[in-house]
Amino acid sequence: MNAVHLAVKRLNALAASDSKRILIGLAGLPGAGKTTMASELQRLYLAQNPSYSLQVLSMDGFHLTRAQLRALPNADEAFARRGAPWTFDATGFVQKVSALKAEQGTVTWPIFEHSVGDPVADAVVVDPSCQIVLVEGLYILYREQEWAGLEGLWDETWYLDTPLALAQSRLVQRHQQAWGISQAEALTRVLASDAKNAALVASLRAKADYLIAV
Repeated sequence: MNAVHLAVKRLNALAASDSKRILIGLAGLPGAGKTTMASELQRLYLAQNPSYSLQVLSMDGFHLTRAQLRALPNADEAFARRGAPWTFDATGFVQKVSALKAEQGTVTWPIFEHSVGDPVADAVVVDPSCQIVLVEGLYILYREQEWAGLEGLWDETWYLDTPLALAQSRLVQRHQQAWGISQAEALTRVLASDAKNAALVASLRAKADYLIAV
């Protein structure tokens, strides 16, 4: 049984043990494949459980907007390090996750629109009847400053354990495609910012309740 099917088996066990909404946070390195893994988990789980509902959400919609980054006193650094914890709206993220946990009504959720380079507020709706919500993002396990508000909100935290070299290779390809730059230029960008974020995320690996091996 591969890692994805083992994770689905774990989802089934969680759903069987609790009648309340299950809230799972999926962390992993930049380029780990969190979005792809979350989508595959959703597909397989719903294929096995057609009467259930599982929604996948991304932390990416909580990036600070470009206007907010420009307003920072260290704007140049903020743009260069976009993706670091302090370039996210951590307070807004905690508030939305708290609302998902409370199950007291419909919750709207932002997405990151790559075509404009900014988040779009209230782009996704989570119905009150949704039984499982899986949120993927870099800083699911981070607990410094405003991120400390995440403590106790997740029913489980998972970590997609992708080898660093593989994740970095994916990021280089992603930057090349997004910016039309050379492999060398893309690698420079990865090492300047993404690698620092990756080191932080990797340091939190042991805090996860469950590891998904790649």
